[in-house]
Amino acid sequence: MLSGSLRGSRKSILLLGPRQVGKSTLIRSLKPELEINLAVEAEYFHFQAEVSELEQRLAATGVKTVFIDEIQRIPRLLNSIQALIDRDKKLKFYLTGSSARKLKRGKANLIPGRVFSYALAPLCLAEAGRDWDEKLALQFGSLPEVTSLSSVADKKKILQSYTNAYLKEEILSEALVRQVDGFVRFLTQAGAQAGRYLDYSKLAARAKVPRQSVVRHFEILEDTMIAHRVENDPDLDPDQVDLVKHPRFYFFDLGVLNALRGTFDLGSDRIGALFEHLVFNQLFNSATAHAVDFRIHNFRTRGGLEVDFILALEGRKVAIECKASDHVSDVEIAPLRALSTYYKKMEKMVIYRGLRERKNQDVWILPLPRALQVMGLL
Repeated sequence: MLSGSLRGSRKSILLLGPRQVGKSTLIRSLKPELEINLAVEAEYFHFQAEVSELEQRLAATGVKTVFIDEIQRIPRLLNSIQALIDRDKKLKFYLTGSSARKLKRGKANLIPGRVFSYALAPLCLAEAGRDWDEKLALQFGSLPEVTSLSSVADKKKILQSYTNAYLKEEILSEALVRQVDGFVRFLTQAGAQAGRYLDYSKLAARAKVPRQSVVRHFEILEDTMIAHRVENDPDLDPDQVDLVKHPRFYFFDLGVLNALRGTFDLGSDRIGALFEHLVFNQLFNSATAHAVDFRIHNFRTRGGLEVDFILALEGRKVAIECKASDHVSDVEIAPLRALSTYYKKMEKMVIYRGLRERKNQDVWILPLPRALQVMGLL
Protein backbone atom coordinates (compact mmCIF):
# COMPACT_ATOMS: atom_id res chain seq x y z
CA MET A 1 0.00 0.00 0.00
CA LEU A 2 2.91 2.32 0.73
CA SER A 3 4.52 1.67 -2.67
CA GLY A 4 2.27 4.21 -4.41
CA SER A 5 3.42 7.01 -2.09
CA LEU A 6 7.07 6.04 -2.51
CA ARG A 7 6.84 5.71 -6.28
CA GLY A 8 5.04 9.02 -6.66
CA SER A 9 7.38 10.99 -4.41
CA ARG A 10 9.68 13.48 -6.09
CA LYS A 11 11.87 13.49 -3.00
CA SER A 12 14.31 10.86 -1.82
CA ILE A 13 12.96 8.37 0.72
CA LEU A 14 14.08 7.16 4.16
CA LEU A 15 12.15 3.99 5.05
CA LEU A 16 12.51 2.74 8.63
CA GLY A 17 11.14 -0.44 10.14
CA PRO A 18 12.09 -3.59 12.09
CA ARG A 19 13.94 -6.35 10.30
CA GLN A 20 11.93 -8.78 8.19
CA VAL A 21 8.96 -6.48 7.53
CA GLY A 22 9.81 -6.28 3.81
CA LYS A 23 11.64 -2.94 3.43
CA SER A 24 14.16 -4.24 0.89
CA THR A 25 11.52 -6.12 -1.08
CA LEU A 26 9.36 -3.00 -1.28
CA ILE A 27 12.22 -0.78 -2.47
CA ARG A 28 13.38 -3.34 -5.04
CA SER A 29 9.87 -3.37 -6.49
CA LEU A 30 10.48 0.29 -7.41
CA LYS A 31 13.40 -0.87 -9.60
CA PRO A 32 16.27 1.39 -8.46
CA GLU A 33 19.19 1.40 -10.87
CA LEU A 34 21.88 0.86 -8.23
CA GLU A 35 21.70 -1.11 -4.98
CA ILE A 36 24.20 -0.82 -2.15
CA ASN A 37 23.71 -3.15 0.82
CA LEU A 38 25.68 -2.04 3.86
CA ALA A 39 24.78 -5.29 5.64
CA VAL A 40 27.31 -6.94 3.33
CA GLU A 41 30.61 -6.61 5.15
CA ALA A 42 32.68 -5.95 2.01
CA GLU A 43 30.41 -3.05 1.06
CA TYR A 44 30.36 -1.75 4.60
CA PHE A 45 34.14 -1.62 4.79
CA HIS A 46 34.45 0.03 1.36
CA PHE A 47 32.19 2.89 2.39
CA GLN A 48 33.54 3.11 5.92
CA ALA A 49 37.10 3.41 4.65
CA GLU A 50 36.49 5.76 1.73
CA VAL A 51 34.06 8.62 2.22
CA SER A 52 34.02 9.42 -1.52
CA GLU A 53 33.04 5.85 -2.55
CA LEU A 54 29.41 6.80 -3.21
CA GLU A 55 30.29 9.78 -5.39
CA GLN A 56 32.78 7.64 -7.35
CA ARG A 57 30.17 4.95 -8.05
CA LEU A 58 27.60 7.46 -9.24
CA ALA A 59 30.14 9.13 -11.51
CA ALA A 60 31.12 5.75 -12.97
CA THR A 61 27.57 4.50 -13.59
CA GLY A 62 25.56 7.66 -14.28
CA VAL A 63 22.52 6.23 -12.46
CA LYS A 64 19.76 8.47 -11.06
CA THR A 65 18.01 6.13 -8.58
CA VAL A 66 20.02 4.56 -5.76
CA PHE A 67 18.94 2.11 -3.05
CA ILE A 68 21.11 2.02 0.08
CA ASP A 69 20.09 -0.69 2.55
CA GLU A 70 20.91 -0.52 6.30
CA ILE A 71 21.88 3.15 6.16
CA GLN A 72 22.12 3.27 9.96
CA ARG A 73 25.40 1.35 9.77
CA ILE A 74 27.16 4.47 8.40
CA PRO A 75 25.11 7.52 9.47
CA ARG A 76 27.75 9.98 8.18
CA LEU A 77 27.00 8.79 4.64
CA LEU A 78 23.88 10.97 4.81
CA ASN A 79 26.08 14.07 4.57
CA SER A 80 27.42 12.85 1.22
CA ILE A 81 23.88 12.06 0.07
CA GLN A 82 22.73 15.59 0.89
CA ALA A 83 25.61 17.10 -1.09
CA LEU A 84 24.85 14.86 -4.07
CA ILE A 85 21.13 15.70 -4.02
CA ASP A 86 21.89 19.44 -3.81
CA ARG A 87 24.22 19.12 -6.79
CA ASP A 88 21.92 17.01 -8.97
CA LYS A 89 18.16 17.50 -8.50
CA LYS A 90 17.41 14.43 -10.66
CA LEU A 91 19.06 12.08 -8.17
CA LYS A 92 16.70 10.02 -6.00
CA PHE A 93 17.83 7.90 -3.07
CA TYR A 94 15.89 5.12 -1.38
CA LEU A 95 17.37 4.60 2.09
CA THR A 96 16.29 1.86 4.49
CA GLY A 97 17.19 1.21 8.11
CA SER A 98 16.14 -0.83 11.11
CA SER A 99 17.54 1.31 13.90
CA ALA A 100 16.61 4.91 14.54
CA ARG A 101 18.87 4.59 17.59
CA LYS A 102 22.01 4.16 15.52
CA LEU A 103 21.08 7.17 13.41
CA LYS A 104 20.53 9.28 16.53
CA ARG A 105 23.68 8.01 18.19
CA GLY A 106 25.64 8.71 15.03
CA LYS A 107 24.25 12.28 14.99
CA ALA A 108 22.90 11.54 11.54
CA ASN A 109 21.90 14.33 9.20
CA LEU A 110 18.37 13.25 8.27
CA ILE A 111 18.35 15.80 5.45
CA PRO A 112 15.15 17.71 6.24
CA GLY A 113 13.36 19.03 3.17
CA ARG A 114 15.24 16.72 0.83
CA VAL A 115 14.25 13.29 2.15
CA PHE A 116 10.76 12.16 3.15
CA SER A 117 10.63 9.67 6.02
CA TYR A 118 8.22 6.73 6.11
CA ALA A 119 7.78 3.70 8.36
CA LEU A 120 7.03 0.11 7.42
CA ALA A 121 5.35 -2.30 9.81
CA PRO A 122 4.30 -5.98 9.49
CA LEU A 123 1.37 -6.77 7.22
CA CYS A 124 -1.88 -4.99 7.87
CA LEU A 125 -5.22 -6.65 7.22
CA ALA A 126 -5.70 -4.84 3.90
CA GLU A 127 -2.34 -6.14 2.65
CA ALA A 128 -3.11 -9.69 3.80
CA GLY A 129 -6.43 -9.59 1.91
CA ARG A 130 -8.15 -12.92 1.51
CA ASP A 131 -5.25 -14.66 3.23
CA TRP A 132 -6.14 -12.99 6.54
CA ASP A 133 -6.70 -15.54 9.30
CA GLU A 134 -7.36 -14.02 12.72
CA LYS A 135 -6.44 -17.15 14.66
CA LEU A 136 -3.10 -17.49 12.84
CA ALA A 137 -2.43 -13.78 13.36
CA LEU A 138 -3.00 -14.19 17.10
CA GLN A 139 -0.53 -17.06 17.20
CA PHE A 140 2.11 -16.19 14.63
CA GLY A 141 1.74 -12.49 13.89
CA SER A 142 2.06 -10.77 10.53
CA LEU A 143 5.68 -10.80 9.39
CA PRO A 144 5.57 -11.40 5.60
CA GLU A 145 7.90 -14.41 5.60
CA VAL A 146 6.00 -16.06 8.45
CA THR A 147 2.60 -15.58 6.83
CA SER A 148 3.91 -17.09 3.58
CA LEU A 149 4.73 -20.40 5.29
CA SER A 150 2.09 -23.13 5.40
CA SER A 151 3.80 -25.27 8.04
CA VAL A 152 3.12 -24.39 11.68
CA ALA A 153 6.47 -25.92 12.61
CA ASP A 154 8.24 -23.65 10.11
CA LYS A 155 6.41 -20.58 11.42
CA LYS A 156 7.53 -21.38 14.95
CA LYS A 157 11.10 -22.03 13.85
CA ILE A 158 11.38 -18.70 12.01
CA LEU A 159 9.93 -16.76 14.95
CA GLN A 160 12.11 -18.50 17.51
CA SER A 161 15.13 -17.79 15.32
CA TYR A 162 14.10 -14.13 15.05
CA THR A 163 13.80 -13.88 18.82
CA ASN A 164 17.11 -15.56 19.52
CA ALA A 165 19.23 -14.19 16.68
CA TYR A 166 17.79 -10.68 16.53
CA LEU A 167 16.26 -9.65 19.83
CA LYS A 168 18.85 -11.31 22.02
CA GLU A 169 21.92 -10.56 19.88
CA GLU A 170 21.48 -7.52 17.66
CA ILE A 171 19.46 -5.47 20.14
CA LEU A 172 21.88 -6.60 22.80
CA SER A 173 24.68 -5.02 20.77
CA GLU A 174 22.58 -1.82 20.62
CA ALA A 175 22.21 -1.80 24.38
CA LEU A 176 25.91 -1.48 25.10
CA VAL A 177 25.27 -3.18 28.44
CA ARG A 178 27.87 -4.77 30.60
CA GLN A 179 25.43 -7.20 32.16
CA VAL A 180 24.33 -9.47 29.31
CA ASP A 181 22.28 -11.66 31.63
CA GLY A 182 20.49 -8.59 32.97
CA PHE A 183 19.38 -7.51 29.52
CA VAL A 184 18.07 -10.97 28.70
CA ARG A 185 16.16 -11.05 32.00
CA PHE A 186 14.73 -7.62 31.19
CA LEU A 187 13.64 -8.79 27.73
CA THR A 188 11.86 -11.80 29.25
CA GLN A 189 10.02 -9.58 31.73
CA ALA A 190 9.19 -7.02 29.03
CA GLY A 191 7.54 -9.78 27.03
CA ALA A 192 5.61 -11.00 30.05
CA GLN A 193 4.38 -7.47 30.85
CA ALA A 194 3.62 -6.39 27.27
CA GLY A 195 0.30 -4.55 27.02
CA ARG A 196 0.05 -3.97 30.78
CA TYR A 197 0.44 -0.73 32.69
CA LEU A 198 4.07 -0.75 33.68
CA ASP A 199 5.70 0.07 36.96
CA TYR A 200 9.39 0.41 36.07
CA SER A 201 10.48 -0.23 39.65
CA LYS A 202 8.54 -3.49 39.93
CA LEU A 203 9.75 -4.70 36.54
CA ALA A 204 13.32 -3.84 37.53
CA ALA A 205 12.92 -5.89 40.70
CA ARG A 206 11.58 -8.88 38.73
CA ALA A 207 14.41 -8.66 36.19
CA LYS A 208 16.98 -7.97 38.92
CA VAL A 209 18.38 -4.92 37.13
CA PRO A 210 18.51 -1.22 38.11
CA ARG A 211 15.40 0.81 37.40
CA GLN A 212 17.31 3.20 35.13
CA SER A 213 18.48 0.23 33.05
CA VAL A 214 14.83 -0.76 32.50
CA VAL A 215 14.02 2.75 31.25
CA ARG A 216 17.02 2.71 28.91
CA HIS A 217 16.27 -0.78 27.61
CA PHE A 218 12.71 0.19 26.74
CA GLU A 219 14.11 3.16 24.82
CA ILE A 220 16.23 0.69 22.84
CA LEU A 221 13.17 -1.42 22.01
CA GLU A 222 11.39 1.73 20.83
CA ASP A 223 14.31 3.02 18.76
CA THR A 224 14.67 -0.34 17.03
CA MET A 225 10.89 -0.32 16.47
CA ILE A 226 10.40 -3.61 18.32
CA ALA A 227 8.02 -2.06 20.87
CA HIS A 228 5.69 0.95 20.87
CA ARG A 229 5.01 3.10 23.92
CA VAL A 230 1.38 4.05 24.70
CA GLU A 231 0.80 6.93 27.11
CA ASN A 232 -2.03 9.22 28.20
CA ASP A 233 -3.79 11.52 25.76
CA PRO A 234 -1.97 14.89 25.97
CA ASP A 235 -5.18 16.66 24.93
CA LEU A 236 -6.70 15.87 28.33
CA ASP A 237 -6.13 18.37 31.12
CA PRO A 238 -4.41 16.53 34.02
CA ASP A 239 -6.10 18.93 36.42
CA GLN A 240 -9.51 17.79 35.17
CA VAL A 241 -8.98 14.01 35.09
CA ASP A 242 -6.82 11.92 37.42
CA LEU A 243 -5.25 9.45 35.00
CA VAL A 244 -2.91 6.61 35.86
CA LYS A 245 0.43 7.82 34.52
CA HIS A 246 2.15 4.47 33.89
CA PRO A 247 2.82 3.73 30.20
CA ARG A 248 2.13 0.52 28.32
CA PHE A 249 4.31 -1.12 25.67
CA TYR A 250 3.11 -3.24 22.78
CA PHE A 251 5.46 -5.43 20.75
CA PHE A 252 5.41 -4.81 17.01
CA ASP A 253 4.39 -8.37 16.16
CA LEU A 254 2.43 -11.02 18.07
CA GLY A 255 4.41 -13.91 16.61
CA VAL A 256 7.67 -12.41 17.88
CA LEU A 257 6.08 -11.71 21.27
CA ASN A 258 4.73 -15.26 21.57
CA ALA A 259 8.14 -16.67 20.64
CA LEU A 260 9.73 -14.48 23.30
CA ARG A 261 7.21 -15.76 25.84
CA GLY A 262 7.87 -19.34 24.74
CA THR A 263 4.28 -20.26 23.88
CA PHE A 264 1.93 -19.95 20.91
CA ASP A 265 -1.05 -21.22 22.90
CA LEU A 266 -4.42 -19.43 22.59
CA GLY A 267 -5.82 -20.57 25.93
CA SER A 268 -8.66 -18.74 27.67
CA ASP A 269 -6.19 -17.16 30.12
CA ARG A 270 -4.28 -15.51 27.26
CA ILE A 271 -6.77 -14.79 24.51
CA GLY A 272 -8.04 -11.48 25.94
CA ALA A 273 -4.60 -9.90 26.15
CA LEU A 274 -3.57 -11.36 22.79
CA PHE A 275 -6.65 -9.99 21.04
CA GLU A 276 -6.05 -6.53 22.50
CA HIS A 277 -2.46 -6.74 21.25
CA LEU A 278 -3.70 -7.81 17.82
CA VAL A 279 -6.06 -4.84 17.64
CA PHE A 280 -3.23 -2.49 18.60
CA ASN A 281 -0.92 -3.99 15.98
CA GLN A 282 -3.54 -3.74 13.25
CA LEU A 283 -4.37 -0.13 14.14
CA PHE A 284 -0.67 0.70 14.05
CA ASN A 285 0.15 -1.33 10.92
CA SER A 286 -2.87 -0.08 8.98
CA ALA A 287 -2.34 3.60 9.80
CA THR A 288 1.36 3.23 8.97
CA ALA A 289 0.61 1.52 5.65
CA HIS A 290 -1.80 4.32 4.71
CA ALA A 291 0.82 6.91 5.76
CA VAL A 292 -1.74 8.82 7.82
CA ASP A 293 -1.18 10.82 11.00
CA PHE A 294 -2.24 8.90 14.08
CA ARG A 295 -1.61 8.47 17.80
CA ILE A 296 -2.77 5.76 20.17
CA HIS A 297 -3.28 6.63 23.85
CA ASN A 298 -4.21 5.09 27.19
CA PHE A 299 -7.23 5.97 29.28
CA ARG A 300 -7.39 4.74 32.85
CA THR A 301 -8.42 6.87 35.82
CA ARG A 302 -7.40 6.24 39.40
CA GLY A 303 -11.10 5.86 40.10
CA GLY A 304 -11.17 2.71 37.94
CA LEU A 305 -12.61 3.89 34.61
CA GLU A 306 -10.62 2.26 31.83
CA VAL A 307 -10.89 2.09 28.03
CA ASP A 308 -8.35 0.12 26.03
CA PHE A 309 -7.37 2.73 23.42
CA ILE A 310 -8.03 6.31 22.41
CA LEU A 311 -7.14 6.59 18.73
CA ALA A 312 -6.44 10.05 17.32
CA LEU A 313 -6.71 9.69 13.56
CA GLU A 314 -6.49 12.74 11.30
CA GLY A 315 -8.80 14.93 13.38
CA ARG A 316 -11.01 12.10 14.67
CA LYS A 317 -11.01 10.64 18.16
CA VAL A 318 -12.15 7.03 18.48
CA ALA A 319 -12.49 5.25 21.83
CA ILE A 320 -11.93 1.51 21.41
CA GLU A 321 -12.68 -1.44 23.68
CA CYS A 322 -11.39 -4.90 22.69
CA LYS A 323 -13.40 -8.00 23.53
CA ALA A 324 -12.10 -11.48 22.70
CA SER A 325 -15.58 -12.99 22.58
CA ASP A 326 -18.48 -13.25 20.14
CA HIS A 327 -20.88 -11.40 22.46
CA VAL A 328 -20.80 -7.91 23.98
CA SER A 329 -23.06 -6.99 26.88
CA ASP A 330 -24.40 -3.57 27.89
CA VAL A 331 -22.17 -3.66 30.98
CA GLU A 332 -19.08 -3.96 28.77
CA ILE A 333 -20.15 -0.88 26.80
CA ALA A 334 -20.57 1.28 29.92
CA PRO A 335 -16.94 2.53 30.12
CA LEU A 336 -17.19 3.92 26.58
CA ARG A 337 -20.31 5.88 27.44
CA ALA A 338 -18.66 7.25 30.59
CA LEU A 339 -16.03 8.95 28.41
CA SER A 340 -18.57 11.66 27.55
CA THR A 341 -17.55 13.30 30.83
CA TYR A 342 -14.06 13.88 29.45
CA TYR A 343 -14.50 14.22 25.68
CA LYS A 344 -17.00 16.49 23.94
CA LYS A 345 -16.76 14.68 20.62
CA MET A 346 -15.83 11.02 20.55
CA GLU A 347 -16.65 8.05 18.35
CA LYS A 348 -17.14 4.87 20.37
CA MET A 349 -16.38 1.37 19.21
CA VAL A 350 -16.14 -2.17 20.55
CA ILE A 351 -13.96 -4.48 18.42
CA TYR A 352 -14.85 -8.08 19.12
CA ARG A 353 -14.36 -11.60 17.73
CA GLY A 354 -17.94 -11.99 16.57
CA LEU A 355 -19.02 -11.75 12.96
CA ARG A 356 -22.11 -9.54 13.19
CA GLU A 357 -22.04 -5.76 12.86
CA ARG A 358 -24.42 -3.83 15.09
CA LYS A 359 -24.87 -0.57 16.92
CA ASN A 360 -26.01 -0.05 20.49
CA GLN A 361 -27.19 3.57 20.51
CA ASP A 362 -23.95 5.52 19.94
CA VAL A 363 -21.54 2.54 20.21
CA TRP A 364 -20.46 0.50 17.20
CA ILE A 365 -19.89 -3.22 17.87
CA LEU A 366 -17.75 -4.52 15.02
CA PRO A 367 -15.44 -7.33 13.92
CA LEU A 368 -11.87 -6.15 13.38
CA PRO A 369 -12.01 -5.96 9.55
CA ARG A 370 -15.19 -3.89 9.60
CA ALA A 371 -13.82 -1.62 12.36
CA LEU A 372 -10.76 -0.83 10.24
CA GLN A 373 -13.04 -0.13 7.29
CA VAL A 374 -15.19 2.30 9.32
CA MET A 375 -12.01 4.13 10.35
CA GLY A 376 -10.82 4.34 6.73
CA LEU A 377 -7.92 1.95 7.34
CA LEU A 378 -8.97 -1.00 5.17
